[in-house]
Amino acid sequence: MEHPLLSLGRTLNLRQKMVLLASIPLVLAVAAIALLVAFQERQLAEREIRTLETQLVAAKEAELRNYLSIARNAIINIYGRAAPDDEAAKLAAGQILSSMTFGADGYFFVFDYDGNNLVAPRRTELIGRNWSGLTDTHGTPITDELIKIARNGGGYHSFEWEKPSTGETAQMVSYVIGLQDWQWVIGTGIFVDDIIEAVAATRAEVQRRIRRTFIYIGAIALGALLMVYSTGLGLNIRDRRAADRKQHQLTQRIVDAQEEERSRVARELHDSISQILVGIRYALELARRQVSSGDARAETTLQGGVSHLNVAIHEVRRISRDLRPAILDDLGLGPALQALTEDFSKRTGIETQFQTVVFHNRLDKDARIALYRIAQEALTNVERHSGATQVEIKLYGHKHGGTLWIRDNGCGIRDTRNGPGLGLRNMQERVEQLDGEFSIDSSRDGTTIEARVPLSHMLTPESKTGRNA
Repeated sequence: MEHPLLSLGRTLNLRQKMVLLASIPLVLAVAAIALLVAFQERQLAEREIRTLETQLVAAKEAELRNYLSIARNAIINIYGRAAPDDEAAKLAAGQILSSMTFGADGYFFVFDYDGNNLVAPRRTELIGRNWSGLTDTHGTPITDELIKIARNGGGYHSFEWEKPSTGETAQMVSYVIGLQDWQWVIGTGIFVDDIIEAVAATRAEVQRRIRRTFIYIGAIALGALLMVYSTGLGLNIRDRRAADRKQHQLTQRIVDAQEEERSRVARELHDSISQILVGIRYALELARRQVSSGDARAETTLQGGVSHLNVAIHEVRRISRDLRPAILDDLGLGPALQALTEDFSKRTGIETQFQTVVFHNRLDKDARIALYRIAQEALTNVERHSGATQVEIKLYGHKHGGTLWIRDNGCGIRDTRNGPGLGLRNMQERVEQLDGEFSIDSSRDGTTIEARVPLSHMLTPESKTGRNA
């Protein structure tokens, strides 16, 4: 018996298959939207919860400051008239603070700067003992931190502490000040378990809202799936036409780039090699006639032909280097750019500076070729269009990858109404193929080009091939 899916596949026509395929991305998109909405809602809720928590804690802190202000006012007359070693005054102040309690768990505590507890009316087992180094169950320092805060004028500290009313451990926020003459730490604390409970309740409500959101999105997705069967085919045809159009544009740009490169090579051959070879031919013919007639100038003519032949060899090597420099593969990007800039400066008379450092790792082949071609294209633009007198090139590596930086002092890029030219587009596409970043900053004072390749194109030390970059 034939499988039902095979039978269905044979009965569906092309239109139905395309609609069916179109529904798959829709489902994925709806799922992604649902996750994104849930994520955004959760983030918004977290911000609201943090705001609520901050407000509640601020209210508690204000309450603590008021309590401690009351305690300080209660003993200020005694403290103000007493000497630093007045034990009677200290005893009287301690008795007043011991009698001041609030709520089921609130009280004031006193430590001296050595860590000895002097007042703890609801934790009497602490009195008279040194509690330096005391920490809570999570290792948060308590006594030493409170003393430190008091020495610096006062402030807040949060830690876990046992509730006198229940004996259970809960989170406490304390506020302390220091009496510097007596070297006392006076403080009080409020348990914030009610804040924790409020935050937990808010988070539970957020979870309920997110579940409702998923239900709503699911209903919308179901309606969208019903609509896709009437719109899917048109969308696919439109996308296909757009893709064909983009492919045609890309193909045309590749053809244009190839034609431009061929035209450049043809000009190079015609303007330099061809003329030099014609001169060599005339020199050889003249030398032949001079040898036939016994003219003593034949040797001089031959030497001139040899000189022209050397120039032709040099030009062939230069054109070959421009097409694909062997030094790029043999020695690396740094030496290749050094040779390129030296040749450019010598040929054009434009002052060109090149700076580089040895990379800790090495650029891979794709990155070397791309950065070299970008430098080559940039120098060509400088020569043809910028009118610059100075060019500066820097190549360096960093913790994020490698960067090629080129700046000239020319007139800048004048006409960008139709977008960047073919050369600039080629540079940008080379960098984008490497998942890098490409930027152009142009003004009347000059143009700066920066190409950055990511760390993924830096070879590991185990892959070193002896090239500098």
